[in-house]
Amino acid sequence: MEVRGSVPHDQAPAPGPYEGVWRFTAPAVDSSVPQVRRGVRTLIGDLAVPIDEDVLYGLLVIVSELVTNAVRHAAVLSPELWVEVAVGPDWIRIAVEDQHPYRPKALETDHARTGGRGLLLVKTIAAEAGGSCDIAQTATGGKVIWAALPLQPPTR
Repeated sequence: MEVRGSVPHDQAPAPGPYEGVWRFTAPAVDSSVPQVRRGVRTLIGDLAVPIDEDVLYGLLVIVSELVTNAVRHAAVLSPELWVEVAVGPDWIRIAVEDQHPYRPKALETDHARTGGRGLLLVKTIAAEAGGSCDIAQTATGGKVIWAALPLQPPTR
């Protein structure tokens, strides 16, 4: 993935019509999960982002998992969450930020548990798409969990 700034400013190509960063908030409640997922899907469609259908499906699963995690585990300290969608010339990044300081770790597969593997799923989807995922502390003491995917799947 190319990140703007890696070429001299005067030689950088003009951004595509779908490139940019969009940020919005949502309450940390269960109903936000499908609303945020629909909002991200609508934004991508309205911008005519040239994203592969399988990559879009994976991205929407990631959105659902990250928002669900924020609602279930951070709402006590963070009644609101922030969602950011950033689109570059050949990549898309989704980030969910909350004000809870706990940084979760991806659990290994445990077939006896019915939950708790959302972050593992996010990391797996990102890796299989040729992207990446990470968690960072925010300046205000919370955290942001993000995943970046190429718009088109890697050639095999």
